[in-house]
Amino acid sequence: MSSTSTAGTNEPFKPTAADLDLTAVVWKTTSFTGGNDNCFEFGRCGDWILTRDTFRRDQEPQVYSKAEVKALIDGAIAGDLDYLLA
Repeated sequence: MSSTSTAGTNEPFKPTAADLDLTAVVWKTTSFTGGNDNCFEFGRCGDWILTRDTFRRDQEPQVYSKAEVKALIDGAIAGDLDYLLA
Protein backbone atom coordinates (compact mmCIF):
# COMPACT_ATOMS: atom_id res chain seq x y z
CA MET A 1 0.00 0.00 0.00
CA SER A 2 1.42 3.37 -0.98
CA SER A 3 0.25 5.67 1.78
CA THR A 4 1.07 9.25 2.54
CA SER A 5 1.32 11.11 5.83
CA THR A 6 -1.69 13.15 6.91
CA ALA A 7 -0.16 15.96 8.94
CA GLY A 8 -2.27 17.57 11.65
CA THR A 9 -4.95 14.87 11.79
CA ASN A 10 -5.64 11.77 13.85
CA GLU A 11 -4.99 9.69 10.73
CA PRO A 12 -1.25 8.87 10.60
CA PHE A 13 -1.43 7.59 7.02
CA LYS A 14 -3.97 7.72 4.26
CA PRO A 15 -4.34 5.70 1.07
CA THR A 16 -4.11 6.95 -2.46
CA ALA A 17 -7.09 6.33 -4.74
CA ALA A 18 -5.18 3.42 -6.29
CA ASP A 19 -5.21 1.71 -2.87
CA LEU A 20 -9.02 1.88 -2.62
CA ASP A 21 -11.78 -0.15 -4.27
CA LEU A 22 -13.65 2.63 -6.09
CA THR A 23 -16.17 0.36 -7.84
CA ALA A 24 -18.96 1.07 -5.33
CA VAL A 25 -18.35 4.83 -4.99
CA VAL A 26 -21.43 6.93 -5.68
CA TRP A 27 -20.35 10.27 -7.12
CA LYS A 28 -22.28 13.48 -6.37
CA THR A 29 -21.83 16.35 -8.82
CA THR A 30 -21.84 19.95 -7.64
CA SER A 31 -24.78 21.99 -8.89
CA PHE A 32 -22.85 25.10 -9.91
CA THR A 33 -20.65 24.92 -13.00
CA GLY A 34 -19.83 28.59 -13.50
CA GLY A 35 -21.44 28.51 -16.93
CA ASN A 36 -18.73 26.35 -18.49
CA ASP A 37 -20.15 22.87 -17.72
CA ASN A 38 -17.01 22.08 -15.73
CA CYS A 39 -18.18 20.24 -12.62
CA PHE A 40 -16.57 18.94 -9.48
CA GLU A 41 -17.65 15.62 -7.95
CA PHE A 42 -17.46 14.18 -4.44
CA GLY A 43 -17.53 10.53 -3.47
CA ARG A 44 -17.15 8.43 -0.34
CA CYS A 45 -15.09 5.27 0.09
CA GLY A 46 -15.24 4.02 3.67
CA ASP A 47 -13.89 6.79 5.87
CA TRP A 48 -12.31 8.62 2.94
CA ILE A 49 -13.75 11.50 0.91
CA LEU A 50 -12.85 11.63 -2.78
CA THR A 51 -12.91 14.47 -5.29
CA ARG A 52 -12.54 14.56 -9.05
CA ASP A 53 -13.18 16.76 -12.08
CA THR A 54 -16.01 15.54 -14.32
CA PHE A 55 -13.91 16.25 -17.41
CA ARG A 56 -11.07 14.13 -16.03
CA ARG A 57 -12.86 11.06 -14.71
CA ASP A 58 -10.07 8.86 -16.07
CA GLN A 59 -7.57 10.51 -13.71
CA GLU A 60 -7.09 9.27 -10.17
CA PRO A 61 -9.34 11.13 -7.71
CA GLN A 62 -7.91 12.99 -4.73
CA VAL A 63 -8.35 11.33 -1.31
CA TYR A 64 -9.04 13.33 1.86
CA SER A 65 -9.72 12.41 5.47
CA LYS A 66 -12.77 13.76 7.28
CA ALA A 67 -10.42 15.95 9.36
CA GLU A 68 -8.92 17.49 6.21
CA VAL A 69 -12.34 18.30 4.76
CA LYS A 70 -13.48 19.73 8.10
CA ALA A 71 -10.35 21.94 8.23
CA LEU A 72 -11.08 23.23 4.72
CA ILE A 73 -14.71 24.03 5.56
CA ASP A 74 -13.75 25.66 8.88
CA GLY A 75 -11.11 27.73 7.10
CA ALA A 76 -13.61 28.85 4.46
CA ILE A 77 -16.08 29.88 7.18
CA ALA A 78 -13.30 31.81 8.95
CA GLY A 79 -12.47 33.69 5.75
CA ASP A 80 -9.16 31.98 5.05
CA LEU A 81 -10.14 31.47 1.41
CA ASP A 82 -11.64 34.89 0.74
CA TYR A 83 -8.61 35.87 -1.35
CA LEU A 84 -9.64 33.22 -3.90
CA LEU A 85 -12.91 35.06 -4.51
CA ALA A 86 -11.45 38.55 -4.81
